[in-house]
Amino acid sequence: MDVTTWWIFACATALIAATPGPNMLHIMTRSVRFGFRASTVAMAGCLSAVLLCVTASSLGLGALLMTSRGLFEVLRYIGVAYLLWLAWKSWTAEDAAVDGAPTVAATRPLPPLVMYRTALFTGLSNPKLIVFAAAFFPQFIHADRPWGPQFAILVATFATIEVCCYLAYAAGGRRLAAYLSSVSRRRLFNRLTGGLFGLFGIGLFAYRA
Repeated sequence: MDVTTWWIFACATALIAATPGPNMLHIMTRSVRFGFRASTVAMAGCLSAVLLCVTASSLGLGALLMTSRGLFEVLRYIGVAYLLWLAWKSWTAEDAAVDGAPTVAATRPLPPLVMYRTALFTGLSNPKLIVFAAAFFPQFIHADRPWGPQFAILVATFATIEVCCYLAYAAGGRRLAAYLSSVSRRRLFNRLTGGLFGLFGIGLFAYRA
């Protein structure tokens, strides 16, 4: 892989990864509620979802899904339902969490497996990730060159940039936690995050591949 191709890929990935979305919002809210260290489990779940989609796309499964309109629509509606569920849980929560559990000071972190699974489903809830992986990622793999090294470089680059963005959002969430010391501010935070998850769900419902 030449340096120019890699640089274009890295810059485009950085712009896409830094854009706020369900993954970044989920990681930030986990950091607000449980702390920066605990939010790394959510980062692992979201990153796993991204890598699964990128790998599936490279193997041709993403393109296959895009050509199967019925299957894509089923996946899209599942994603819509999950995002709206997250919106409802956040909106009705009594603290800064997205799932209605007790406040940071009154509870221990959720079991790592639960945090990982929730983050993984959050990452997989948006079929637009599959569209992105199928339409964007393969453009940087040259058919006349060995597939393995190119895939490894692109995935490593993508994962590094994605994790850096996760860390930035988690750090921002941790700083925000100090501001959410009052019940009214926590309630407002719940409404804002619930509204954003709802917008993501509505946007996905209106989306047409």
